[in-house]
Amino acid sequence: MAMAMALTFPIHGPARYAAASQPVKRPKEFVSFSYDENRNWSLGDKSLKWYYPPNLGADLNKGYDQFISHDDSVDEHLDGLLRAVAKHEEQTNTPIDAHILTWRGMMTKIMAAPYDDEPFEMNATLYRGCIFIEENHEFSQRKKAAENRQVVGNGRYQMSVYQYWGYKFEALCTMPRPWGETSREYIESREDKIVNNAEQYCSVVRTGFGNTIVCLGGEVDAIWDAKPEIPGAPINWVEFKTSAEITHKGQQARFDRKLLKYWIQSFLLGVPKIIVGFRSQDGILKSIKEFDTIKIPQYVQTSSSVKWDGNVCINFTTQFLEWLRSTIKDEGVWRIRRAPGSRNIELFKVEEVGHGDVVADSFMNWRIQLECIQERQKHNEAQSQPEAEPGSSQTQNSDQSSGGVPI
Repeated sequence: MAMAMALTFPIHGPARYAAASQPVKRPKEFVSFSYDENRNWSLGDKSLKWYYPPNLGADLNKGYDQFISHDDSVDEHLDGLLRAVAKHEEQTNTPIDAHILTWRGMMTKIMAAPYDDEPFEMNATLYRGCIFIEENHEFSQRKKAAENRQVVGNGRYQMSVYQYWGYKFEALCTMPRPWGETSREYIESREDKIVNNAEQYCSVVRTGFGNTIVCLGGEVDAIWDAKPEIPGAPINWVEFKTSAEITHKGQQARFDRKLLKYWIQSFLLGVPKIIVGFRSQDGILKSIKEFDTIKIPQYVQTSSSVKWDGNVCINFTTQFLEWLRSTIKDEGVWRIRRAPGSRNIELFKVEEVGHGDVVADSFMNWRIQLECIQERQKHNEAQSQPEAEPGSSQTQNSDQSSGGVPI
């Protein structure tokens, strides 16, 4: 029955969206939070890492049998992100002005849709004028189980080994403190470090597509130097990726296709630099290369046999978000779904009332409390205004705004 009532947003060919991009707001971090190695949440930069180049020739397989893998069978929803937003609002006594709130990963799937066939399922709900979007946990678990059954690399490795190589490369590239505060012993022993992917630093940014303001949360791998003291100033973040070393044109084409999501992920959070570790088929680090995020679309357009256009991704996303906002107008939980190979994004209700578990009760309770705080502030401000004397200009012009223009 839900399928019969599904609304659809078509994914046309890239040419349909090929034009100068719609206005995009530069991502500005307004709050951050961390998960430690035990997955404990804290506000701020506790788990922030600094970049320092790794040694070439490192074995990315090392420590695989000791890998501490985060248990993602537990559905964390948007809880960590919403806790950070609530803490920020406690400081400002003002709700954020976003129309959409979600994780960076969800927006990446949407932006890549014109060029990518990856299926996805998300849950969405409208609360206080903002659409909150999370991944459908059951779908992500099914997808992960299917991936873990795959054997890749000419039948030599399971997908989990490839994923570990990425985490290991990140561990080889990072330090818990800036270089001047880190011992030589730590730097030289990074190859022996046990990898734990429960530990994360997450940046929360305000960005936007066209007229849609978006609040995004996403993991940031490391920082190049130091966070600026000016709030909202650009930050020299670094994103780490691993890829097979390129030895022929076919591998170059595959890598250039991967650059699409590399670019989108970093573009969304305002990450200016991507560092790719190129490895052998057996997981030995052969070389590293730095990519400036802003230059990747130009490189693909001018120097690659694989063509994709960043403006297409931006324009498609702008149109989709406008459609989503015009369609989700009442409470309940909606499913945003793209079936495998489909050229449509479906939208249908799965719960008629409430918000499911998409928006945590603690966040909704905070918003109710915030509204009470704002009402008290308005009352106190009204009480503090001096009463106008009879015949004063304030009384005589009571039907006009402070600017003298009739309301």
